[in-house]
Amino acid sequence: PVLDDVFDTRGALNDPIQEIEAYGLSMNITANLTDTLTLKSISAWRKDDTTTPIDFDALPAVDLDVPGIYRNKQISQEFQLQYDGGPLNALLGFYYLDASADTLFDVRIFTTFAGLTAFTQADVDTETYAIFADLTYDFTDQLSLSLGGRYTWDERSASILRQNFLGGGSPTFGGAGIPFGGPSTDFQGSAKFKKFTPRASLSYKPTPDHNIYASFSQGFKGGGFDPRGVGVNAPTANASGIPSDAEVASFLSFRPEKVDSYEVGYKGSLMDGALNVALAAFYTDYTDVQIPGSVACTVAGLPSFCGVINNAGKATLKGVELEAFARLGEDLAASGDQLTLSGALGYIDAQYDQYITNIGGVPTDVAQFRQVQNTPEWTASGTFAYSTPIGGGDLYFGTTLSYRSKVNQFEIANPFIDQKGFALWDANLVYTAPDDRWSIGLHGKNLTNKRYKTSGYTFVAADPTTGVIIPGANGLPVGTLGPEGTLTAFYGNPRQVFISAGVKF
Repeated sequence: PVLDDVFDTRGALNDPIQEIEAYGLSMNITANLTDTLTLKSISAWRKDDTTTPIDFDALPAVDLDVPGIYRNKQISQEFQLQYDGGPLNALLGFYYLDASADTLFDVRIFTTFAGLTAFTQADVDTETYAIFADLTYDFTDQLSLSLGGRYTWDERSASILRQNFLGGGSPTFGGAGIPFGGPSTDFQGSAKFKKFTPRASLSYKPTPDHNIYASFSQGFKGGGFDPRGVGVNAPTANASGIPSDAEVASFLSFRPEKVDSYEVGYKGSLMDGALNVALAAFYTDYTDVQIPGSVACTVAGLPSFCGVINNAGKATLKGVELEAFARLGEDLAASGDQLTLSGALGYIDAQYDQYITNIGGVPTDVAQFRQVQNTPEWTASGTFAYSTPIGGGDLYFGTTLSYRSKVNQFEIANPFIDQKGFALWDANLVYTAPDDRWSIGLHGKNLTNKRYKTSGYTFVAADPTTGVIIPGANGLPVGTLGPEGTLTAFYGNPRQVFISAGVKF
């Protein structure tokens, strides 16, 4: 049933309780070796542990309940050698990252088959090295050229175990279930990736207040292994029908994502500094786009949940962005008052040029039926702000109106969870005491109490090519997981009005 309140839930999964603990340390050391040479060391360590109850069906019944545990830790070290010698500025660096991500979760579908649980334990480790260099040379006071490059080595190692249980949840989450059959995934593997990515930028300043530039850069995102994948679902070419280790590795892995990015722009200060403008046009060409997803599947004849990460093929994103900041009311400056108006406008045309998916065992390009997720065509915002000195301190008032056009939550359009264009209105009133000793503020967010969707889950039947949702006899979508399927939308915060206070000592 549809909930009476979009901010409510009838979900009953509360074990484990939602809890997140995160820790971090960082250290930044700078040594001035000479007047022109500087050495920097940047060290960091982070660790977080999360327990979470994900009640997909949002109902008391155990129709699709997923208790989960996520454990992450990483350590990184970076060295930078910087040179500043007049017309030449250069940087040489080294970066290292060692990270581990452990994922544990149950998928409990008790309403489909009494006590049916699919347990997953997946450990994915990452080790990354990179060397990089960047230099800028000023030919004149007006013309500058920047060149840079980065060579990256990535290694991913994965250990993925997936086991069905009957009679309740897995023992990891305090359940009484017992193993049913052999593991549907028992995978150990690793993969290495490397890539050189260059950058170049040309800048021309006709005057010190104006800058015109053009740039090109390449990006690289390493491949890996889907910790939620199910190995027995891997396509097989051998006579036994049982996927080989190589076929399982190929099915669970995904390739690196690559991007070529081009940009031209202008940044300038006009009207004696009263108006600052930044205008940019960009074109981005993606290859092997990594697309994560979740689907209903069958494991050993039993319904289950499977993670899927595909390399969609090719995508292009192109658009224009404008930012501006203006100081208004010059006659106010003498009294210390300040009136400002700032805004931003963005347009982006994002589309898949190639999106290969397997339909009936045949690779099929469905690009014309897929959308780039979470990418609104238009975005805009404007902020009007006024500040004035009071009692030796400063009183600030600002109000912001922001807009986003229609957003698709996933690559396949879904009228139930996709969000149409909407606007949000915020406002802030803050008094800051002399010397910033203390401050107090009154804040309002989403003052019009707009209802807008931010994300969702969907396990309903759709045409594999077009993605059109298949309706049942009652006009509602046909479920693919659980007796009725699951389709849930999550909403952004409603109207919020609150007070903040701060003190510095």
